[in-house]
Amino acid sequence: MIGSVLVANRGEIACRVFRTCRELGIASAAVYSDADAGALHVREADVAVRLPGAAAADTYLRGDAVVRAALAAGADAVHPGYGFLSESAAFARAVGEAGLVWIGPPPAVIEAMASKTRAKRIMSEAGVPVLVAGEPPLLVKAAAGGGGRGMRVVRDLALLDAEVASARAEAMAAFGDDEVFVEPYVEGGRHVEVQILADAHGTVWALGTRDCSLQRRHQKVIEEAPAPGLGPELAEELTRAAVAAARAIGYVGAGTVEFLVTPEGRPFFLEVNTRLQVEHPVTEAVYGLDLVALQIRVAEGAALGAGPPMASGHAVEARLYAEDPGAGWRPQVGVVRELSVGVRCRGLRGGGPGPYIYGPEPLTYAAPPPASGPQIHVSAPDPHPCAPVTSRISRPTAAHHARQHVLPQRAGGWAETRAEGAGYVRVDTGFGPGDTVTSHYDPLLAKVIAWAPTRPEAIRLLARTLERARIHGPVTNRDLLVRSLRHEEFAAGRMNTAFYGSYLAELTAPRRESSAIAALAAAIADAQGRSRFGGWRNLPSQPQEKRYRSVPDGEAYTVRYRLTRHGLEVEGGVRLLEASRDHVVLEVGGLRVRYDVSAYDDRIHVDAPSGSYAFTPLPRFPDPTAAPAAPGSLLAPMPGTVVRLADGVAEGCPVKAGQALLWLEAMKMEHRVVSPATGTLTALHAVPGHRVEVGSLLAVVTEEPTP
Repeated sequence: MIGSVLVANRGEIACRVFRTCRELGIASAAVYSDADAGALHVREADVAVRLPGAAAADTYLRGDAVVRAALAAGADAVHPGYGFLSESAAFARAVGEAGLVWIGPPPAVIEAMASKTRAKRIMSEAGVPVLVAGEPPLLVKAAAGGGGRGMRVVRDLALLDAEVASARAEAMAAFGDDEVFVEPYVEGGRHVEVQILADAHGTVWALGTRDCSLQRRHQKVIEEAPAPGLGPELAEELTRAAVAAARAIGYVGAGTVEFLVTPEGRPFFLEVNTRLQVEHPVTEAVYGLDLVALQIRVAEGAALGAGPPMASGHAVEARLYAEDPGAGWRPQVGVVRELSVGVRCRGLRGGGPGPYIYGPEPLTYAAPPPASGPQIHVSAPDPHPCAPVTSRISRPTAAHHARQHVLPQRAGGWAETRAEGAGYVRVDTGFGPGDTVTSHYDPLLAKVIAWAPTRPEAIRLLARTLERARIHGPVTNRDLLVRSLRHEEFAAGRMNTAFYGSYLAELTAPRRESSAIAALAAAIADAQGRSRFGGWRNLPSQPQEKRYRSVPDGEAYTVRYRLTRHGLEVEGGVRLLEASRDHVVLEVGGLRVRYDVSAYDDRIHVDAPSGSYAFTPLPRFPDPTAAPAAPGSLLAPMPGTVVRLADGVAEGCPVKAGQALLWLEAMKMEHRVVSPATGTLTALHAVPGHRVEVGSLLAVVTEEPTP
């Protein structure tokens, strides 16, 4: 039996694994870099071991250091989470050679799937359909890659060599392997995957489908289970192919077989992710399982039952990132002031920060297990409205067998409440108030998952939950997520991997009218906080004026108002009903609306029923000492590391508008910096390997004079 687990990762997945460990009575150990010294996953673990340094390559990617940390912490098993070392066969072997239990597939399986070219060959021999390269458009992919790294779409064969070279450089920097391959790029395709779970005794479960088509920069944003609109025949074909893929490589543990489904409904193998996926909670919600608990039991040698539990309802997950979708998905950094999604329930079993559950959870039951040998059984969770959505792992009993395959609608009591339309929301996060988002790691703040009996109900619940969340600190993609969930194409299940390429502009458009009212609320709350005698007395007779800049769209708002004995005087038919330094109640168009206002050193956040707004206060008069950047200056849009310069780029060389000059790496992604105009590169301050802060001068381009 495993008694202590070290998680070789950070953030929300580390917290996620620790929660299951607590429920199973297993001790937990964390590793952390200097940048993560105060991180939530460090606070949540029983013990933590420092990995000196900040960059991932010096800390979380050092397999030797992580193994030493596991031994120092007294752990007897290692869970890799996802990302970082989770798909490293060398690390899996090192864990085993150190006498530790590896909670994942065998190293030989990881090695077989590590190269996408080798994986395609194996799957083709197993009868699983694969794509073969042909005419453009083409997709260049890193053979050892993942998460969109080393991936390029090529529509012109003349650009193929340059894109291959760029992909090689990024793949080498990210994975230490510059092998790339080329396959057809399917326009309008869907990204559909199948969750698999296999034991060492020959049993393979296929836990339904997931749709992960909404992606930015080839990374997933919104996922759901089951994948909508496939039809029973295609869904069955995908699950059969996934099981065949798992058996072809002798898979053990939890993994994902990913497919690309063409607009005509033809599925093609993409890859096998030999680890837990970020989106695994939607499968847990639909099947009522704890996949981490099952991973641990499989690693202990237990056998799965003859078949998985029955699926029930629908689940949708949204990834909340610290990024600005309207500015090329630019990652953001800063202190998380508040991260509140829903109303936190008290008395959660297992303690810890999450996931938080609001409302009933699905009840599912396992099929009868074989007569002998250790078994994994899924029992009904306790009927508590705030209980985590985890399965209880226990030996089977006669009572369990007697109620096998009972549908939730017929289970009585608690299940009847759920059958009447109630759903729940779960939040997995690795951040708490006061934690800092840095440029060293992925900008994922949290995953918000909604389950409901039907897809429309789950979408509605998730969209409203996100809309009402209080998220203060760095800019996030929250508004994009809400608008995406409510978009008619997504609601109809007609989304594909080109969704954001088609609709990003409308999904990130500023909300000028409602933002203006929110700015007014911010100004009134500020006046209440500054006035010694309150906003209703000792008021100047002259109109007050305050200026704000909306974050992140940069729209400027000038608020003019006057507070009198008779109330608020402002244009637009707005009446002030109530005011304090932290909230304002306005009557807008005949509707009473409450605005909660939170002011921090550099930003004001306003939360309303229609959404949330952020502003930067502007001074009444510009700072005369502030010198603007010289024309043609390229400033770093984010903190990061200069990874490379474009070929031939040097001071004095001619450049064209839009030409790539250099690449910055921040938060596990490369960001291209391009020339703002056609002219001459008159200064180049960027040096590969050097770290820069936001606003740092990278280069200067002197524009050619207009003839």
